[in-house]
Amino acid sequence: MRVLTIYAHHNRRSFCHAVLERFCAGLKDAGHSNEVIDLHAIGFDPVFRDQDGPNWIDDSVPDDVLAHMNVEQSLIDAARNPIRRWLTKRWIGGRDARGIIRKIRATGGPRDVAIQQEKVAQADALAFISPVYFVGFPAILKGWIERVFTLGFAFKLRPEAWRGDISGRLPLFTHKKALIINTTIWDQRAYDAGLGAAMKTLIDEYALIYPGVQSVEHVYFHAVHGVDDATRRGYLDRAYALGRDFGRAEPAAVAAAASHA
Repeated sequence: MRVLTIYAHHNRRSFCHAVLERFCAGLKDAGHSNEVIDLHAIGFDPVFRDQDGPNWIDDSVPDDVLAHMNVEQSLIDAARNPIRRWLTKRWIGGRDARGIIRKIRATGGPRDVAIQQEKVAQADALAFISPVYFVGFPAILKGWIERVFTLGFAFKLRPEAWRGDISGRLPLFTHKKALIINTTIWDQRAYDAGLGAAMKTLIDEYALIYPGVQSVEHVYFHAVHGVDDATRRGYLDRAYALGRDFGRAEPAAVAAAASHA
């Protein structure tokens, strides 16, 4: 299986990096191919900027929604000085709103995003390894998802979605699996009391299942700073096993298949 592992931690001597190493060793020993994207090492820019705009608009916008967008004036207002406003008006060149959208889309998004999207598209499965910051991914990883999982790449929108109906979101991903490994400060009690449910909704379901990933597994290594050495060694053994067993069906999936046999 071709696995793409997205890793987010600033310190190469961290426990999180040791988790990455053991997970990758397990994948290798199981015969999987694996590419690691170390977001800090490559200096990935997580900030959504004007140049990301072409990746978040397309010609599927219904006419009534398009009318409210006021596309031409919005572009002109975004220009930061008189020269830029003049250049923007010249670039628009008398096109209507839908023509402007087509031209925006044709310019393409940022090259760094296109590189990441190519890696995602070539993978059979995804893995994410990071600490938990404020009940979510670190900003650099959150920004990677926001900039890479774009409209027309990760999902499409039906007309009802443009009008606000979340069920109108069409998935485009075909990945077999995503695995998330998070190291945490707080212990399992905190995650059982609600933090885990919040992250499942925001990350597992919205960021991965909605775009079409078939199966999402989320593993926490709790309270890595507060547990004893034996527990940390157990976490590293588990990381290796998660890599080694990555291609195997999860117990729930096996049981479901057996019930339909």
